[in-house]
Amino acid sequence: MAKLYFRYGAMNSGKSTALLQVAHNYEERSQQILIAKPAVDTKGDSTIVSRLGVDRHVDFLVTPESNLRDLAHEYANNGLIIPGIRNLACLLIDEAQFLTREQVDQAFELAVLDGVPVLAYGIRTDFLTVGFPGSIRLMELSHSLEELKTICRCGRKAMFNGRKFDGEFIFEGDQVAIDGVEVTYESLCGVCYLNERG
Repeated sequence: MAKLYFRYGAMNSGKSTALLQVAHNYEERSQQILIAKPAVDTKGDSTIVSRLGVDRHVDFLVTPESNLRDLAHEYANNGLIIPGIRNLACLLIDEAQFLTREQVDQAFELAVLDGVPVLAYGIRTDFLTVGFPGSIRLMELSHSLEELKTICRCGRKAMFNGRKFDGEFIFEGDQVAIDGVEVTYESLCGVCYLNERG
């Protein structure tokens, strides 16, 4: 049975880089893969952008109304890869926190019913430490959870994503604000996060 994997970490923990490495590993062995990301992530438009400077176009974008399982089937059966969902080695999803709960259910169905491993990469919580709906559902359903680690400016393990506007930390606003568009983020440990929050 194929599995649903959730690989999560604070910002700058190398999630996109890890996803691109997994894609390379599959393709180096002539395996067919699909790469997707939620359309709400406008950074790079239809491209996954790694902070190391590596990037790659996704095969499809997932809108909030999309059925993720149907999109994977449609792409696999359009002849854009070797026809048929059974020939798909895996589906890789970047910024998975932006999936809806229903789309995570569809990713689970793709793994369990269709035999296609799904590897989802994302962050658990927003800048207020509140879980994203997609991440919460991934934590509930995934067969495997793996934390990708990064460090805070103080050297401790970073767990939180502090949001900055004009270089100052802020603690109010919408849950989604894409990095680099209007705001920036800094990965923080619990101590530094609470110190910034006051």
